[in-house]
Amino acid sequence: MKIRAIDTHDVRFPTSRTLAGSDAMHPDPDYSAAFAVVRVDDPGAPSGHGLAFTIGRGNEIVVKAIESLSSVVVGADLDALFADMGAFYRRLTQDGQLRWIGPEKGAIHMAAAAILNALWDLRAKLAGMPLWRLLASMTPEQIVSLIDFRYLTDALTPAEALAILRERAPGRAARIDELSANGLAAYVTSAGWMGYSEETVIAKCAEALGRGFTRFKMKVGGPAELDVARAKLVRAQIGGERILMMDANQIWDVPEAIERMRLLAEFDPWWIEEPTSPDDMLGHQAIARAIAPIKVATGEMAQNRVIFKQLLQAGAIGAAQIDACRLGGVNEVIAVLLLAAKFGVPVCPHAGGVGLCEYVQHLAAFDQIAVAPSLDDRFVEFADHLHEHFVNPVVVENGAYRLPAAPGYGVELRRESLEAHLFPGGAVWR
Repeated sequence: MKIRAIDTHDVRFPTSRTLAGSDAMHPDPDYSAAFAVVRVDDPGAPSGHGLAFTIGRGNEIVVKAIESLSSVVVGADLDALFADMGAFYRRLTQDGQLRWIGPEKGAIHMAAAAILNALWDLRAKLAGMPLWRLLASMTPEQIVSLIDFRYLTDALTPAEALAILRERAPGRAARIDELSANGLAAYVTSAGWMGYSEETVIAKCAEALGRGFTRFKMKVGGPAELDVARAKLVRAQIGGERILMMDANQIWDVPEAIERMRLLAEFDPWWIEEPTSPDDMLGHQAIARAIAPIKVATGEMAQNRVIFKQLLQAGAIGAAQIDACRLGGVNEVIAVLLLAAKFGVPVCPHAGGVGLCEYVQHLAAFDQIAVAPSLDDRFVEFADHLHEHFVNPVVVENGAYRLPAAPGYGVELRRESLEAHLFPGGAVWR
C-alpha cells in the first residue's frame, strides 16, 4: 500500500463559553485540534487519524504546517515506512527546508506529531491492536530503533536505553495483567479550572469524589489572596488525606513562583506545575531547590526531547509531563520516557485538552508496562469534557483509566462531531 493523501481539518470546540479549560495564562480557551487523516490507496484499508492540540486562534497555522509536510509523506510505501519508523521520523522532522522554521519546535513540530501519530494509528489498526499493546509487543531493539538519539547521548545512549528496556522486558506480561485489573491511576483537573465559580468548584469536587478520584489539580496564578482562598476551598472539599496538585501555567517569574508557593505550602500541594517559562531550565531548578519537598512538574509545553534532557540533567523537575502532540509524536515521546527512567523521574502525562486523554492513556500504559522502573507516583491527567465526540472515548472508573481495547491510537472523531465543529463553517460556529 502507498499513502494516497493526507486530509486536514480545522476543528474547534467553543469551551470558552463555559470557561472549561481556563487558567491564569489562557482565560478563554476554545479547545481545538488540527487533524491529519492519512489515506492509503487500498479502499478496504482503514485511515490513520492524528491531531495536534491548540486552544483556538492559530489552529489554522498548524493545519497549514501539516499541508506543507504532506509532500514528505504522500506517495510513500507503507511497508517500507513501517519497517523503519525511526528513519521516517528523522526524514519528517529534519526536512532540509522546513527544518529552518523549527527546528523541532513550534507549529511545524506539532504538525509532524499529527502526521506521525496518524501513521501510528494506522499501523495499530492494521495490526488489530490498541497502540499501547502494539508498542508493548515490540522488542527492546525495535523500540530503540524508533528514537533519534542526536543531542541525547550525553544523557542517554542507545546502549543505556536498550539496557533499561531489556531489564523491564521479563515483567511485561505481569504488568499488563496488573494494569488490566486496576487501570492507570488518574488525577482530575476538571474541578479546578480558574474561571469556575465557587459553587461550580464545590459541585465538581463532589462529582469527582463520587467517581472515586483521590487526586485533584487546581489552577493558581491569580491574585495571591484568591489563590489562597481557592486552595482553602478545594482542600476543604477533598479532605486532608487526598493529593492536591497546583498548576500556574507559566504565569510567574522565578522569584515570584518561590514566594507564591511558600504562601500555598500550607495546603500541602504534591507539585506545582509550570511555575515559570517552560524553556527556563535553570529557573525550574532554582524553584525546585527553594520549595522542596513540594515537587516541580512541567512538560506540556516542552518543545522537544532536548528540553526534557536538560530539565532532567539539572534536577529541575520531580515529574515529567509528556504531551502526546507537543513532542514529535510517539517516537519522541518514547525517547523522553527512557530519559525519565534513566534519571528516576516519574512520567505523569499531560491530558487536559481535546483528544489528549485518548492519546496519553496509550503512552502511559506503554511506559508503565515496558519502561518505568515502578508504578509509584505515576498519575495520568484526566479532564471530563469532549470525550463524547470520539469514536472510542476513554473509560475512567474509580479514579483510573481502563486500558483501551479498540485498535488504533484513539483520536478518530465521530463524523457528526467533525462536521459540526469544523471552523469556521460548521454548525456550532455558524
